[in-house]
Amino acid sequence: MPQPALLAHDLVRVLGGRRVLDGVSLTASPGHRIGLIGENGVGKSTLLKVLAGVDAPDSGSVVRPPGLGLLHQEMPYDAGATVATVLDGALRDARDGLAALDRLGDELARTPEGTPRHRELLDAYGGRLEEAQDREFWDADRRAALVLDGLGLGAFGHDRTLGSLSGGQRGRLALAALLVRRPPALLLDEPTNHLDDGAAAFLEEQLTGLPGTVVAACHDRAFLDAVCTDVIDMDPAVDGPVRYGGNYSAYLSQKRAERERWERRYAEEQQELAELRHSAGVSAHRVAPDRGPRDNEKMGYGHRGGRVQSQISRRVRNATRRWEELARTQVAEPPRPLRFAAGDLAVRVGDVGGIGDIGEDPRPLVSLRDVRVPGRLSLDALEVAATDRLLVTGGNGTGKSTLLAVLAGRLPAGGEVHRLPGLTVGLLTQDTAFERPDRTVRDTYELSLGPARAEKVPLVSLGLLHEESLDRPVGQLSVGQRRRLALALLVARPPQLLLLDEPTNHLSPRLCDELEEALGSGPGAIVVATHDRWLRRRWGGREIRLETAG
Repeated sequence: MPQPALLAHDLVRVLGGRRVLDGVSLTASPGHRIGLIGENGVGKSTLLKVLAGVDAPDSGSVVRPPGLGLLHQEMPYDAGATVATVLDGALRDARDGLAALDRLGDELARTPEGTPRHRELLDAYGGRLEEAQDREFWDADRRAALVLDGLGLGAFGHDRTLGSLSGGQRGRLALAALLVRRPPALLLDEPTNHLDDGAAAFLEEQLTGLPGTVVAACHDRAFLDAVCTDVIDMDPAVDGPVRYGGNYSAYLSQKRAERERWERRYAEEQQELAELRHSAGVSAHRVAPDRGPRDNEKMGYGHRGGRVQSQISRRVRNATRRWEELARTQVAEPPRPLRFAAGDLAVRVGDVGGIGDIGEDPRPLVSLRDVRVPGRLSLDALEVAATDRLLVTGGNGTGKSTLLAVLAGRLPAGGEVHRLPGLTVGLLTQDTAFERPDRTVRDTYELSLGPARAEKVPLVSLGLLHEESLDRPVGQLSVGQRRRLALALLVARPPQLLLLDEPTNHLSPRLCDELEEALGSGPGAIVVATHDRWLRRRWGGREIRLETAG
């Protein structure tokens, strides 16, 4: 018995007066694992809730398989519930299904063959048996132990209450419950949040082995590449969300080809517009009413003049008409990808000590020897050169953020710390705060950079914040929006030493890709601390891995 597909048709959902979903349709067949990507606020989480039936659309319809599973942001249990309670709920389908098989088997044994009732029971038994095989009911208890181990929960006693778990642990437990249950359709919202590398790899393996449907809203590019058979880009487009076949790498390849076609068409249209303007101008000059015939035109001018002038006038009209039509229908200029601004950057180290171009100075920008921050960081030696690209990795609590703060001079440390005199340093922290939360985004940007620099590198040109956010006080921005503003300030006026702590947090996959490419060509030295598996795998510079401080 084939598993049913998840179908959505022409979904519309209005929230706060804004159409978050506007005519979205989706077909998710068994065996397909679909990734939803796009900027924050484009409706990924809203779509998942509507698909799951947790939220009702204002119009449109959804046909969903029975027993569909949704990864909730908050678990549907109170704080006093135990891990055992959650697991019992996850195993209920398997236990009920096996019990139903036993009942049907017993009744079949008592029912004479060839009777209508026997055929009904046989059909029912066959359906239950196929479901049990697809969802591996017989293996449910062993699978529960395997999943808990794989997600880092194996050591937790089953009598632990949910109230005693951290938010990340509760999220992993909710994910474990869904994997144990193996529903025919699985809807996941940022499933790799709170997962380390091993747990994320385990999740990817589990999902690729499911026979049903998976729809996941996710910023994790490594997850999208490992799991997805299709990617839906929900960023605004003329015809709505666009579906791409293949994983994230395939999506990137198709997007690059689209971008190249867009750029080529834009360039061709701009060239044609320029030629039409020139053609119309030259022809118009030739039929100008105050221009008499040249000497070489006087012979026979009276005979041919009217016909020639008429032909030239027609060419002017045709060129003008074509120019007006093309100017009206021309494609927009492709948006500029995120890049560190060029020009009058901090490429010189001031006047301290008479140092000239920083790239010509052989000394490191920063050197550390026997640096210690008690309980947070222990590092024997590190030097950061003028054009370094350094990746800092390590588990939680190994001191990645602490190291960046020491390099920036924001945190005192024992040992030797030497910085090149006059060095300019920029640090993107995970928790971004601004001194004047009452100032608007626009004013904060301009006052931080100065009017000339802000005009040279307009904030909207960076693609990090939407136009409607520019007049909001920074204190009213979300955590992600504040980090984007802080990143914009660093991109618009890069320092000689740029320190980035989890820079891809709160960025869409598209912006992550643009930032990653910009890091390779950015000015000065760049040090990045990140858990981002995709960025780490593709890093082309040096790497230092920190271990827990002793």
